[in-house]
Amino acid sequence: MNFDQLPEPLLAVAAAVDLAVFDVDGVMTDGRLLIHHDGTESKSFHTRDGLGLKALMRRGIDVAVITARRSTVVDRRMAELGIAHYCQGQEDKRAALDKLWSELERQPYHTAYMGDDLVDWPAMKACGLKAAPADAAPWITARCDFVSNRPGGYGAVRELCELLLHARGALESWQGGYA
Repeated sequence: MNFDQLPEPLLAVAAAVDLAVFDVDGVMTDGRLLIHHDGTESKSFHTRDGLGLKALMRRGIDVAVITARRSTVVDRRMAELGIAHYCQGQEDKRAALDKLWSELERQPYHTAYMGDDLVDWPAMKACGLKAAPADAAPWITARCDFVSNRPGGYGAVRELCELLLHARGALESWQGGYA
């Protein structure tokens, strides 16, 4: 993505973000639920998204995940990435976000939220930067400040991470790490 072509107001909002919040299904994954005959499930996460999330955390941007579903697969991935602010089983994502803002003493204007569907909108609309993967519901993408070029589960998270780092002048000096 060529970040230099993005509008200055978007870059200014992105530079002020100190909390990045992500949905899971349809954002960190492609949204498909793979449920096996024994009742277990599997999901596919992109390692590049994980690297982007770790880079944000290394640069002092808190990362949080709010998801409506409960999943041991997601529990494991969040633990691997070191994401401490992880809220699952949250049908009211806005209430979960309000609680997170209070606990972390963060402000809505300084929050980026990446979601893909209507259940995310109440939380997204309160944030300073609203983002969505390329394949999010059209109603959502029409209302976002940033829509990635990539679909959920295939690098959309990474694009938002890179935007936030670029806006801070930190993309060039990024120190990766295993994800």
